Amino acid sequence: MAKFPYYIEVYDMTGFSRLVCALERIPRTSFSFGLDGRNVISVQMDVLKERPVNYYVSVDKIGHYLSYGLRGGKEDCDIVNTMTNPTYLYSPIVRVKSLPNTLRPETNTDPDVMYVPLELEDLTSLIKLSYGFEESPFPLFAFSDGEKWFVGLFMNFNESDEFSYFCHVRLDYEPTKPFLKYSSKDGTEPTFVNSISDHGYSYLKVIKLKDKHPLVKP
Repeated sequence: MAKFPYYIEVYDMTGFSRLVCALERIPRTSFSFGLDGRNVISVQMDVLKERPVNYYVSVDKIGHYLSYGLRGGKEDCDIVNTMTNPTYLYSPIVRVKSLPNTLRPETNTDPDVMYVPLELEDLTSLIKLSYGFEESPFPLFAFSDGEKWFVGLFMNFNESDEFSYFCHVRLDYEPTKPFLKYSSKDGTEPTFVNSISDHGYSYLKVIKLKDKHPLVKP
């Protein structure tokens, strides 16, 4: 039986650019194709019970690279044909002419193919999980259920575990700033910030979704 991928929409192109470029040792490769009558760029971020979990955003331009820059607390992104700015990061865009049937989106949400919610006590606890098993820290995903905001990351704790978890905290406010700043040395509380320029701190990127994550169990 085919394992069709899920496609989950990111809030805007700036957030998608942050996802594939910011804080990455090497920017992730993006894929451009048509989806539901729109031109989108997408990246695979996870595999959930053999189904790829892809994130995407609609775009109105075509080009070879997605550029991302951060200066003075302001993010800048664009789709370009050349890598001309040495201070920017560039995600290569692979342009797919037509998706094969095996990469077309799964239209039904299987209740057995979902992330199990695991609520944590505070942002500091979430940070302790953020480095997982990769060189780059996991991105944090943020979405609302209409009342609270959820901020968290997706992981399983061992390869043999049949469950994957959404490890998260619930907030009474929308995290409007793109990075979470923290320090393991001074004991200060983590804060959401616009810039990653303060020395002596570490940062996690926050990616806001267009809607509630469809693969997180209620």
